[in-house]
Amino acid sequence: MKVSHRKALLVVAVGVAAVATVAALSYLRLTHWAATELGLPDDGIVVVVKPGTPLHQVAARLTGRGVLDRADRFVRLARLRGAAGRIQAGEYRLTPPLTPEGLLALLVAGRVWRHTLTIPEGLTVAEIAARVEAAGIGSGADFLAACNDPTLRTAVPANADSIEGYLLPQTYQWQRPTTPAALARRMVAAMAQAWTPERAAAAAALGLNRHQTLTLASIVERETGRPEERPIIAAVFLNRLRRHMRLQSDPTVIYGITRFNGNLTRADLERDSPYNSYTRSGLPPTPICNPGVAAIDAVLHPATTDALYFVARGDSTHVFSATLAEHERMVDRYQRHRREPAKR
Repeated sequence: MKVSHRKALLVVAVGVAAVATVAALSYLRLTHWAATELGLPDDGIVVVVKPGTPLHQVAARLTGRGVLDRADRFVRLARLRGAAGRIQAGEYRLTPPLTPEGLLALLVAGRVWRHTLTIPEGLTVAEIAARVEAAGIGSGADFLAACNDPTLRTAVPANADSIEGYLLPQTYQWQRPTTPAALARRMVAAMAQAWTPERAAAAAALGLNRHQTLTLASIVERETGRPEERPIIAAVFLNRLRRHMRLQSDPTVIYGITRFNGNLTRADLERDSPYNSYTRSGLPPTPICNPGVAAIDAVLHPATTDALYFVARGDSTHVFSATLAEHERMVDRYQRHRREPAKR
């Protein structure tokens, strides 16, 4: 009996040792695999993990996209690391060098792909909507609908019929899932944040409120792309406003034309609209685009000049004049021989 008992114990010990050996070898193979670099292309692979996706489906998705060669090993690795239920949803761009271990850590940490969307200064809300759609965030129509939503319109004065001018142009980072409405709210919040107490005080010193400042800045933005000219053009318009002179700014007229074809005519300049600063005095009812901080600061800190007029040279710069007679000479020199309308 004792011999049989010893033999039984020996068999059990051998079996346990065998199982332990197999387990150890399996663990070694798994950890070796987990530390082996994945064969990802240089430009990476984009994978989307939807909310609530179970671990085995995530592993199958990664295998199907060619990220992993063994879905079962990834599942075992996640369970071994206590990460089976901790993978976060989102869009991931997986680029080399990356190992299964690193991939798991990335998914657990939720290091999703952060896109960038750059909104240049001087775009209208409609033009921004087109960029939002081109970036794949959502439809331009949804963005425009969000901009017209009453909850967002609280950012603008009650008498303004548009949120134009209240979206800050800059580079925005975004990640999926996001919506056009969420991005619109961020743009409005960014513009509100840019309106600092210092800028509000500078505007008040000029007799301007926020809406008037943004409106004038939007005109400056569309009149020139030259940073050094912005404070001078701002000063010209402020000088004209103080003298109760009409702004006579072509971009305001263009903004008021539905489906402008690119050709501004004398008839356009004479056709009255709320945005025609040739036929109406003062500022237009709303901004005509979304100005950047530099244009806003140009209005708040205009150049010191007695200029009241400017005309384009044709090389993206302008020549400024203090008198109508001088301005007419500059128009003759730079514009009339090209049959283009002059700016006054």
